[in-house]
Amino acid sequence: MKETTAKKLALPALFAAAIIWGSSFFIMKDTVDDFPVFYLIAVRFLIASILIGACGYKRLKTIDKDTIIAGFVMGLTLFIAYIFQTFGLVGTTPGKNAFLTAAYCVMVPFFEWLFFKNRPDRYNIIAAVACLIGIGFVSLDGDLTIGWGDGLTLICGVFFSLNIIAIAHYTKKHDILMLTALQFGFAGLMSLICAMFFETWPSSVPPSTWAAIAYLAVMVTAVAFSFQNFGIKYEDASRASIVLALESVFGVLFSAIFYGETLSPKVLLGFVIIFVSVITSETKLSFLRGKENISKN
Repeated sequence: MKETTAKKLALPALFAAAIIWGSSFFIMKDTVDDFPVFYLIAVRFLIASILIGACGYKRLKTIDKDTIIAGFVMGLTLFIAYIFQTFGLVGTTPGKNAFLTAAYCVMVPFFEWLFFKNRPDRYNIIAAVACLIGIGFVSLDGDLTIGWGDGLTLICGVFFSLNIIAIAHYTKKHDILMLTALQFGFAGLMSLICAMFFETWPSSVPPSTWAAIAYLAVMVTAVAFSFQNFGIKYEDASRASIVLALESVFGVLFSAIFYGETLSPKVLLGFVIIFVSVITSETKLSFLRGKENISKN
């Protein structure tokens, strides 16, 4: 593919990834009613791992011990993140789950500070404060308590942040396609082990549930991640971040249309504040200043 054509397709690819990921929240919500969580994650990621591995089978020979260790670390953080997110989804709405998960974008700079001594800048700090305020509007009940589903979703954000840190660290040294296949494979195997100990395979699964699982494995995992990587390669980082942050907006939209979720003005205000905080953290508001590249130190 010519580079000019690729650049034209980059933005549509990013939008497609955001839309696909946004659609996953209400689908996951419906699916966990009929399919055990650990088995669901296992099937989803093992299928995605096989698909991505098959696409890059010629690169299998590049996998060595260090690549396997990197894939394991990435898979472990991804596995824990999805466990908290999926169990959290049982106890909250798809819209809340989408926006509370998006808070991980604000956490990443602070984990970079912890592990790599890269101090967060003023935009990161402003975004973190705004995000906390938004989380309060979304999650706090009248007695100032957070529901258990919202709480688990916030924890998942911590591990998504750690997963992003691991990806950023290891993809500098190893083939990204093989790392992705290993990441999904390890996450799937860990889920399968947990499922064998703690869950029972359902006696009957509706065809609609199998269709949902196939969509989660193929489109939400394998295809959407590929669209994201392609788009980021050929699009300005600030614009890419804005488009990908729309995942949470699409999550609420799909939840309202297909799941019947109703949103109070307080929750809607919290969504807006969280979204603005994510945009601020990811782009440093460079699009307002006409600068294409802003340091993330």
